[in-house]
Amino acid sequence: MNGTAFEIKGCTLLLAGERRGARGAAEHFIAQGAQVISADNPESGLVALETANLLVICDAFPQRLQPLREAAQRRGLPVLTRQPVSGSGQITLVGGGPGALDLLTVRAVSVLADADMVFVDRLGPGDLVRKLAPQAVIVDVGKQPGHHKVSQSQIEEQMLTAAKAGSNVVRLKGGDPFVFGRGFEEMAAASKSGIAISVVPGLSSCITVPAAAGIPVTARGVNRVFSVISGHDPLESQQLEQLTGLGGTIIILMGMGTLESTASGLLRQGMAATMPCAIVESGTTGEQRTTFATLATLTATSRARGCANPAVIVIGEVAALPQRLLAEEMANFGASA
Repeated sequence: MNGTAFEIKGCTLLLAGERRGARGAAEHFIAQGAQVISADNPESGLVALETANLLVICDAFPQRLQPLREAAQRRGLPVLTRQPVSGSGQITLVGGGPGALDLLTVRAVSVLADADMVFVDRLGPGDLVRKLAPQAVIVDVGKQPGHHKVSQSQIEEQMLTAAKAGSNVVRLKGGDPFVFGRGFEEMAAASKSGIAISVVPGLSSCITVPAAAGIPVTARGVNRVFSVISGHDPLESQQLEQLTGLGGTIIILMGMGTLESTASGLLRQGMAATMPCAIVESGTTGEQRTTFATLATLTATSRARGCANPAVIVIGEVAALPQRLLAEEMANFGASA
């Protein structure tokens, strides 16, 4: 009901929309004598609608509140639309860590608790966001290999739109925002648009997931360097040659799809077939599983065990340390029995 006269004073008005962007509208209607009830999602709005005699939608993405609009129209209630008030919106890039809720940083938890909108990825503690940010609008923009339901440019556009409308926006990413997370692209987009943006670092899976499986990425007397590689696309021969020559530990993220190419390429470049390897799936969660192999058997073993993402692949002498430690413990136990 736009453009139709309606007596605001004394009415019970349901203001539906993201809370920060709708704050100015709430103050406006209260000043006119209305009793304002607020709801930031369709579910809570449908409950509040029972006591309202006017619906006002004030949101950067009004289409998400369409069920509420339709419910009001069925009841014959007037529906007004207002633009969110532009203001001091901001964006915070937050690293969600490797997956376990208690591996989020204290700062990350604090930022989520104050968020108006949270854009979540597929990995990390995304399924627990409602507990961490109960007042926020949750937007799922997770990507799966070969299927990006929301493009990177669309993610950036939606975040900027929400921030310009005054929202406190959180972009929650698995691991750390700047480790294969395209975080800097989002930072650049916000900076170009004049939106304040900050970063809360997260615990990267490249270190935490091997550690959760008892594998140190470096160990005195074993190695003193480790490399972190994106396995999203096959490595080139020159890269494989450099990794082989460098030595140390190779940590591969997003590498299950190119595992066969990586393993065979390292073998061609002269890496020992007996080089210890490990695949740690769903690290730090209740579904964590570790598969040990050698470089020569890595592909066949992973296929036999049905290894799949999310997984971290470790190639290097450190991958053998947990089994070596277990063997020593068993030998000591046998000797003392």
